[in-house]
Amino acid sequence: MAVHTPICDFGWVAPGFMLPATDGRVYSLADVQGPKGTLIVFICNHCPYVKAVIDRLVRDAHALMDLGIGVATIGANDPEQYPEDSFDNMKRFAEGHGFRFPYLHDETQDVARAYGAVCTPDFFGFDRKLGLQYRGRLDSSGKQPAAPDARRELFEAMSAVAASGQGPSEQIPSMGCSIKWKAA
Repeated sequence: MAVHTPICDFGWVAPGFMLPATDGRVYSLADVQGPKGTLIVFICNHCPYVKAVIDRLVRDAHALMDLGIGVATIGANDPEQYPEDSFDNMKRFAEGHGFRFPYLHDETQDVARAYGAVCTPDFFGFDRKLGLQYRGRLDSSGKQPAAPDARRELFEAMSAVAASGQGPSEQIPSMGCSIKWKAA
C-alpha cells in the first residue's frame, strides 16, 4: 500500500542521532550536516519505489553535496520481516549503487519515529541551521522510470535551500512503501 508524506512543517528542527553506517563508522547529525543544508532520506533496499529512484537519488545527492548540502540515508525497516533490509544487505546496496554519503542503520527505529518518517523514500531537507525546508518527493516517477524530461524536484528544492536558505512553498509529497515497524 502506497503511503504519502505529510506537508512540510517549515522550520521544524532536525532531531539529533548517533547511528552506525555501512562504512563501519558511527555518525551524528553534526557529522553529516552540510555548510548550506542537510538532506536526510529514509530508504530501504526492497521497496519498489526506492528501487525505481535510487540511481537518480544518488546522482542528485552527489550533485547536492557539491553545493554544500550534507546527505545521509537511513534504513529503519525491521529486517526480521524484510531480510533484504538487513545491515549486511544495506552494505551491499550502498556499495552497489556507489553511495558517497552514509547509509545509516536505525536498528531501534527511534530516529525514524523522531523524524516522523512514514515511507520509503521519505525526504527531509533542512537549511544550514537544521530547520526543515523540504518534505517533498524526488520527482514525478513514483515506482515507474522517470520521464526523460521529469523535473528534478528534490534537486531544485535543495539547490534553492543551498542558495537562499528557503525551500519552495509548493511541494508535492513523496510516496512509497510504509516503514516496516517492529512488532510492539
